[in-house]
Amino acid sequence: MDAKVLIESFAEFARSKNVDRPTMIRILEDVFRAMIRKKYETDENFDVTINADKGDLEILRIREIVDDNSEDIWDFDKISLTDARKIEPDFEVGEEVYEKIELIEFGRRAVMMARQTLIQKIKDLEKDLLFNQYEELVGEIIAAEVYQILGREVLLMDGEGNELILPKGEQIPKDRFRKGDTVRSIVHKVEMVNGNPRIILSRTSPIFLERLFENEVPEVYDGLITIKKIVREPGERAKVAVESYDDRIDPVGACVGMKGSRIHAVVRELQNENIDVINYTDNLELYVSRALSPAKVTSISADHDRKRLSVFLKPDQVSMAIGKGGFNIRLASRLVGYEIDVFRELNDIEDEEDVVLDEFVDEIDGWIIDELKKTGLDTAKSVLSLTKDDLLRRTELEEETIDEIFKILKQEFEQ
Repeated sequence: MDAKVLIESFAEFARSKNVDRPTMIRILEDVFRAMIRKKYETDENFDVTINADKGDLEILRIREIVDDNSEDIWDFDKISLTDARKIEPDFEVGEEVYEKIELIEFGRRAVMMARQTLIQKIKDLEKDLLFNQYEELVGEIIAAEVYQILGREVLLMDGEGNELILPKGEQIPKDRFRKGDTVRSIVHKVEMVNGNPRIILSRTSPIFLERLFENEVPEVYDGLITIKKIVREPGERAKVAVESYDDRIDPVGACVGMKGSRIHAVVRELQNENIDVINYTDNLELYVSRALSPAKVTSISADHDRKRLSVFLKPDQVSMAIGKGGFNIRLASRLVGYEIDVFRELNDIEDEEDVVLDEFVDEIDGWIIDELKKTGLDTAKSVLSLTKDDLLRRTELEEETIDEIFKILKQEFEQ
């Protein structure tokens, strides 16, 4: 393989990958200088000129002519007068010899090694280009095609044939993919693993939801409406706090759109995830009330040191505040940054007939009572009004524990 083929093949690849000319020349020169150092131990007195467009290579060895008896005759940048005149008979001491070195003089093995080095540099360059390309896209939405579905991840291809990874944990639980599907997601992170770029996508990240709003709501894209915070239970429910700096713009109405036209597109992409869009405010009580929507809050007591809120609601509002599977209250807590405990407000008649859970502290562990209170269950009857399945879904209690709770509470009313 001659220099022309080496250079042209590399230049063609470099141009296809939009590698700038200086980088392309630098890599080629590095490869040829490595060959020179291998043969001559140094490349300090060599001049390497490359014309990538024509595939030309010129390697010049530059040495100063010294007398045959000079002590410097063995220096790498010196040549004896006798040897110099073998190249050009009219050379004199003190002149410089520019000797052209042909690639074939390095030997077939050296040329083949240069080829392998160039191939490896091409691969490394391609990896670096891919890494840098996607590192700039972190947090942005891309569309890619599914080409393989594995147990723990889905592999996708972008338009240039690069492999992207959508792990199971970054998929919406209701996602179902087939080979050939076009999937939208955000570039979650890019990392180097054993020298290879690994591009991780996500459909569960709050940033994915934020980008979808930017695509569907021009006011968000233009910065007229700011998304203050997003919390999600992917595929189930999300809460989005928005704020407008223009009094003429209703941020919630703009995000929802006429008859829900804007938000419906987002909901469809997220596999029918319920999205609550609320007005952000610095007023904590008002913010909590909005976060627990559609439930109507009666009163709120805050412990700012412990970052904990006690929220009181009418009995018929408790289940709405908690939401299906407890999603509503968990998301509200994350949105406002406080742990929220829900309590039912009882009237005098209900107070006489019911017993607060704190009365059972001798029979039921305190942490169990706290777990029940988190879901708005603060009296015996509020617990007994639910089924075992309801409690399993709402709390993190074991089935045996729930059976024991029911037994203790029922005995109270039997007595």
